[in-house]
Amino acid sequence: MKILVTGSAGYIGSALCLRLLERGNSVVGIDNHNDYYDPMIKEARLARYNDHPYYTHLRLDLVDQKGIDNAFLIHKPDCVVNLAAQAGVSYSIENPLAYINSNIVGFTHILEGCRHNDVKHLVYASSSSVYGTNTQMPFSVGQNVDHPLSLYAASKKSNELMAHTYSYLYDLPTTGLRFFTVYGPWGRPDMALFKFTKAIL
Repeated sequence: MKILVTGSAGYIGSALCLRLLERGNSVVGIDNHNDYYDPMIKEARLARYNDHPYYTHLRLDLVDQKGIDNAFLIHKPDCVVNLAAQAGVSYSIENPLAYINSNIVGFTHILEGCRHNDVKHLVYASSSSVYGTNTQMPFSVGQNVDHPLSLYAASKKSNELMAHTYSYLYDLPTTGLRFFTVYGPWGRPDMALFKFTKAIL
């Protein structure tokens, strides 16, 4: 099975690529290597599997519609895992267009690629941020998420609505994952764990 993974040089994406390659899948990775944090971290993550015989890497931005269309046409993935996004809640206040471009326009290009190329299943990253002002614990997928508190959260709620629409209109199976804060080796340096550790040191 050939799987297209966007955000393949990111923290979660790179871990997924390693796991997929270990189990024998062919992986096509897409990442734009932006400078939201030190790009050398992304290069180091990628170096762990970039030379794997079943891995193909594309330095490509999701907003590049022609590039994304060509990636689907040339590589013909069976399934897609969309993990590429502009992350970070506070950064969305400083640079809102980055979230609109990557998380909404870019995600639309992925949905269109899946729709027109007979992709069997799309898995995509949403976020626990969609729960917004919800105070009911524990969180549940059945709870109302219509009150996001950041543009990042709003963009992820939009992704869920967009994916639902494509599933309904085009019989495209989609699964959204509402990630809570994810920590571990090779993690993002802008996360609280790293900030606290640096402050302590």
